[in-house]
Amino acid sequence: MPSIQINDTTLRDGEQAAGVAFNIEEKVVFASLMDAIGVQELEVGIPAMGSTEAEAITEIVKLGLKTKLTGWNRAVRADIDASLACGLERVHISIPVSQIQIAVKFQGNSQLVLNLLRNTIRYACDRGLYISVGGEDSSRADDNFLLDMALAAQDWGASRFRFCDTVGILDPLMTYKKVENLVAKLDIPVEMHTHNDFGMATANALAGIRAGATSVNTTVNGLGERAGNAALEEVVMALKRIYGINIGIDTQRFQEISKFIVEASGCDVPPWKAIVGDNAFAHESGIHGHGVIQNPATYEPFSPEEVGRQRRLVIGKHSGKHLINNFLQQHDIALSLEETRSLLATVRDLSVELKRSLTADELLNLIPKVN
Repeated sequence: MPSIQINDTTLRDGEQAAGVAFNIEEKVVFASLMDAIGVQELEVGIPAMGSTEAEAITEIVKLGLKTKLTGWNRAVRADIDASLACGLERVHISIPVSQIQIAVKFQGNSQLVLNLLRNTIRYACDRGLYISVGGEDSSRADDNFLLDMALAAQDWGASRFRFCDTVGILDPLMTYKKVENLVAKLDIPVEMHTHNDFGMATANALAGIRAGATSVNTTVNGLGERAGNAALEEVVMALKRIYGINIGIDTQRFQEISKFIVEASGCDVPPWKAIVGDNAFAHESGIHGHGVIQNPATYEPFSPEEVGRQRRLVIGKHSGKHLINNFLQQHDIALSLEETRSLLATVRDLSVELKRSLTADELLNLIPKVN
């Protein structure tokens, strides 16, 4: 499999999540964090928005980061000028390719779409910019029109084509088929952009990579419009652990970056969220707890430390004697078999009453009651 790179779009598509707005300082800090962990490219925002958006992008450019910085643009010359004014050397040009999008935005005039794209690409080429072209709503486009558009963009000077599952309607099998066809016909790289409307953003991003795409858009925590995007931490760890592809990103800082985005966005992640959720490495079930105590690999696909986490053994309704005994040993407490059974029954009853697992202090407070 060829080299894969992450083009993270937390600062653009992630921020487009309803109710999210990053300030300049947050954007600058985030870009620095992503650069520090080795993310290869960042889509830093929409320069044409002007005001604080353009100011933030300009400040990020001034950092002189190793990661490549790309601005998002419509197929409009003024957008390209705005990107240049921010100091960007790479632009992404988005254009609708499905009939439903072209009908709404260009009154169904496909030739007008092609003309605008051609003129904008040439304008950007004349200014020495790296050009990525994105087919908005590629997943619902006519396959022949999509290919013609991508080939034309390549001929006009585009250096990469982005396949966008804009409303998240594909499954991995369909994704693979569509992307494989593009990869086979294009000389320029294909980039994946997937949404999570049916919960398959990460799976579809990986399917696109298996089909030959070499770049993939992600967002931290899967933040994004509607149901979100492919999550950075999920894509990177799947590549690393499922496919054996280490793309050089420091995964031990994923928890740190996840918490930063939670605070900056005001959007918590559910406890069951893969990789960075609070329960991702928490074990309460008696069978699971016993297994993990003996050998963590029984119920963990990789070490929590690999993504900046720690394992948690939780005492609650589903816990068994092994977790209870492990807790007691950690606190140098010795109970008889009958006392342990009584404690376990009390723990289960209280956990049901409280509708949650117990804290260490709560558990310790129960112990005198069984003596």
